[in-house]
Amino acid sequence: MNGRLSTHDLSTALRIAVARLSRRLRAEKEDHELSDSQTAILAYLVREGSGTIGRLSEYERVTPPSMNRTVNRLEEAGYVERTADQADGRKVVVVPTERGVELVAETRRRRDAWLHQRLRTLSPEQRAILAQAADIIRELAES
Repeated sequence: MNGRLSTHDLSTALRIAVARLSRRLRAEKEDHELSDSQTAILAYLVREGSGTIGRLSEYERVTPPSMNRTVNRLEEAGYVERTADQADGRKVVVVPTERGVELVAETRRRRDAWLHQRLRTLSPEQRAILAQAADIIRELAES
């Protein structure tokens, strides 16, 4: 691929490449019984420490009843638990269990190892280009 692509062609090529890479990375996970959405919510909870059903719904852009089903599945598997909010005992927050934290750590380790192995096959110039692209892609994602 060269730098002379039209903006339209570049957007198509980038969308396809990012989607394929994302699918490939999602396949590298510890628990294959969890859906991608369940895995994403668990990773969010590990990163943030806790969250209400409402906050988790906003994050994943789903309805609260749908998020409740996701949390129920994670709770049944022993990856999260519901507790009273320390600031407002009337609220329920979802927190990751130690088992959930371990699952996320192992999934991240697997994904990093897979990507590391693939990056090692690239030339230093290709890795430098990818480092620049990663910054640009992060910027796009945050806009």
